[in-house]
Amino acid sequence: MRTRPATRQDAVAIADIYNQGIADRVATFETRPRTSEEVAAWFDAGFPIVAVETDHRVVAFAAASSYRARPCYAGIFEFSVYVDRRRGRGAGRAAMTALIAAAETAGAWKLVSRVFPENTASLALLRGLGFREVGVYEKHGRLDGLWRDVVIVERLIPANLVPVAPPSAPA
Repeated sequence: MRTRPATRQDAVAIADIYNQGIADRVATFETRPRTSEEVAAWFDAGFPIVAVETDHRVVAFAAASSYRARPCYAGIFEFSVYVDRRRGRGAGRAAMTALIAAAETAGAWKLVSRVFPENTASLALLRGLGFREVGVYEKHGRLDGLWRDVVIVERLIPANLVPVAPPSAPA
């Protein structure tokens, strides 16, 4: 298994894995499958996207995106991680480890996401990688007509937490 930066050429494989997550209803509120063209557009934003390969086949990916548009949040990246249905082989851990490193290189000081409480495998993976559970958004969205809660997770990236001097007092 090897990790690497994902490229537009991975869009078909990434779309396939993402669409499995949509169909399985355990990882996203999305309900409409994505095309490889839509996934290829993710690369336009310039955020890190990593792929995990086994036998020259992409089996997992992790992607960062913008958290909020306000400048004060520029170093906070939202993330997602998806593994093909042959799980339990460490691909999710490999994808997240590579994404954390890529986010650090890109200047992020924090990664955040939301995870369905029933997605215990993802929550355990993230805990093992130093993410903390901040709380729960109750009834955060509806999926197939049912309200779903999400667990908020975050991980600081200490290398990019540069101390900021307090503003000077007016004279």
